[in-house]
Parts: sequence; C-alpha cells; structure tokens
Amino acid sequence: MTDFKQTTFGLSFLILLMWSASGRGQSLTFYKDVQSIIHGNCAVCHRPGEAAPFSLITYEDVVKRSKFIRKVVSSRYMPPWKADDHYVSYANNRSLSDKEIETLVAWIDADTPKGREKRESEKVLMERVSAGTAYHRSPDLTLKMSETYVQKGDGKERFMVFKIPFELAQRANVEAIEFTSNNKKIIHHANFAIHPVEDTIINLYNTVSAVNLNGDSASQYYQWLKYKQEMTFYGGWIPGASFETYPQDMGWEMPRRGVVLLTVHYGPAALDAENINGINIFFKDTPIKRKVKVISLGSGGIGEKDIKPPFLLFADEIKTFTLRIANNQPDVSLLYAWPHMHQLGKTFKAYAVSATGDTIPLVRIPEWDFRWQEIYRFKKPVLLPKGAVVHIEGTYDNTAQNPMNPHNPPQLVLSDGNMRSDQEMMTLLLMYVTREEEDERLIFDWNKSTK
Repeated sequence: MTDFKQTTFGLSFLILLMWSASGRGQSLTFYKDVQSIIHGNCAVCHRPGEAAPFSLITYEDVVKRSKFIRKVVSSRYMPPWKADDHYVSYANNRSLSDKEIETLVAWIDADTPKGREKRESEKVLMERVSAGTAYHRSPDLTLKMSETYVQKGDGKERFMVFKIPFELAQRANVEAIEFTSNNKKIIHHANFAIHPVEDTIINLYNTVSAVNLNGDSASQYYQWLKYKQEMTFYGGWIPGASFETYPQDMGWEMPRRGVVLLTVHYGPAALDAENINGINIFFKDTPIKRKVKVISLGSGGIGEKDIKPPFLLFADEIKTFTLRIANNQPDVSLLYAWPHMHQLGKTFKAYAVSATGDTIPLVRIPEWDFRWQEIYRFKKPVLLPKGAVVHIEGTYDNTAQNPMNPHNPPQLVLSDGNMRSDQEMMTLLLMYVTREEEDERLIFDWNKSTK
C-alpha cells in the first residue's frame, strides 16, 4: 500500500511539473515578454540601414528567424559582446542574462505565441529608421556628402575623404553624434573631424569635395589645409558601433561655421555600390559644464612608433605587441574606451598603472572579433591620474589556422598607419574630461542620455 501511494504521489508530482513548465511556456507572449528583449538588445543592429543582414523589429521578423535566434542566443553567439565583464563591468553591456535567454527559448519552444498586439515600440523604431538614426529622436542637424560616391566592384579597397561644409545660425551644444550611411555593409570604418573656420574670408566651397587617397587626386588634399588650423571634435564608426553620446552636463560645442572632413575606408567589393554618408548631430539646450575630449593611442595616433617590438608580423607567426604611454597632463576622468584591431587580432588588453603602483583596468577582449567592435562605456568616471602609464597589449595570429586571415597563404603584415584592412592596427581611443572632486561619487546616467 505504501509503494502504491508513493508511486501515485510521484506520478502526480511529475504531471504537475510538466503542466507547470508547459503552462509557463504558453503564458509567454511576444508583446508581453519578448519584444522588449529583442528591441533592447538585437534591433539596435538588426534594422534597415545597419550592418546586420536582416531586421528584427516586428513580430513577423522575429518569428521568421525564431529557430535561428534560439540557436544563437542559447550558445551566446548573439547578441555579440566581446569584453570581459569580470575585468571591467560596463554600462552598455548588451549581452543577454540567463533569465532573458530562458524566456526567449521557452517562448520559441511554445511555438512563438503572439499575444495581444502592442505596436507602439515597433512604430517608434520604424520612425527612427525613416529618420535615418539609431538615437531616440530625430537629429537636429544632418550633414551629408554633396554627391553620391560609387565604390567600384573591382575587389580593391579605397580610402576616400569627403568635405562637407556647414554654416549655421549660431553655435550649439552637442548631446550626441552618429555616423549615417545608406550602406554600411561596404564600409570598413569611417572617421570624421570637425574643423571650425570662423574667418569668412576663407571660402568653404571653392575646393574639391572629395579626394581618393589611393588615387591621382590624393595630391589635392593640400587644398583643405587652410581648414585644418583647429579641430573641435574627432569621432568615427566601426562595425558594431552605434551613436556616441555623453552624460549629463558633458559634451562639446558645434562651431557656427566650418567643414567636416569625413574619411571612409571602403572594403573590397564584388559589385558596384552607390554610397552617400554623413553625420547626424543632436543638440541640447542645457549648458555644457565639462567639455569632452578624445585621445588616440597606438596605430595612427600617439605612440605609434613606440609599439614594442616594432610592428612586423611575419607569416605563420603569433606575436604580442605592447605600448606604454604616460599621462603627462592633470588628472582626467575617462568616459569610455574604444579598442581597435583588424582581422589578425586575437586578444586586446588595456590598463593603466598609477605612480603609486595601483592598476586601473580599462578593457580586455579575450577573443577579438573584427566584425563586432564596440565603444565600452564606464559606469562611473575612471580616474587616470597624472603620471599614470597606460599599457596596451595586443596579440595577433598570422597563421593559416586563423579563419579571418585576409592572406592565403599568410604574408608579412605591418602597422604603418595606412589603416588598410589587410594590414593591422593596435589602437585605443579614450574619451575623457578634466577630473573634478565630485567624480569620486559620480555615477553616469547613460540611460538618461539615450532614451
């Protein structure tokens, strides 16, 4: 009798568990439980105009890819997030939590129930797509190339620089900025420098509008030297990156008059492709109390010639290079770190050591992936004191076993500042403000800046 009761109890308990699991899966719906996860972590890249191959904005979009989504989120292949969060925990970590993965998998296994429609979020994202921005509102100013550029489908990469003149009614405080393009898939990276030209005697329009740094027009770049006496801001875009924004009371001032020099590195293409690029700028009415600045360390920046050993990466070689740069200016507070390597990159690590011997971790990428790069935003200001030495360590794999190797068979690779994608870079960009006493207690409210 006891065995019968125990067996009955066991079967009842098992049935209850199965019913509970089934009911839980069925209770999940797209609009109630899944949409916010997809929109918050996936649709940033998976929408028209971005580098991802398909859109994940609507219910229909997600259902069409549901089996694929289950596979890539279960393996944590997507959403891509390459930084080691045990080294530094960042404010903009877009990787999924265990609970979010569990929710997605259970919803898909329950045959993707739709639930009560709530299209507001989809409408908002589509409005951003129509406005050509990933930011939470339409740009206040869009500056674009004057003419469409055609990237030839001849298998050659090109470095183009485009001049974009601007004349505004007045200066304006900048809240955010982003690179915009009708086709990011053909672009390796883009950089933009904003040069103020207050002297109205200097004509902004009577010089060439574009220069091919690989072609015969490269010598015409000298026409723009008169615009480059000052530089207000320097930024850029790389695969995986989004808009650039700043915490409250921080930012920079857009000059009234000047030029944007937009450098675009086009990767090799098999087909001709028309392209028009520019920048979106978002202004704010509140004053800027602390001006942000950017510094570039390593390849193409400060200390390029000080990389040790000299950057020569021979065929079939795995090698680590290092760079040490001292902060000789007053204490600064870092807002974020932006590491950059090319296709041979294997690992990247950056940290600082203070004069007293304290280690300040900045960023660590244990498995570098050129396709997924990011601006890593700190949760609070990171003190880089005067006298601290920034250390950068990059390991590169130039063997045939590296599936990302652009050369077959492997060839000698350099880092000589020309930024070709079949060569290499070891670069760290840091955005910072001058340190203030209250930074010790300050927590960045990035969400207020981006929503």
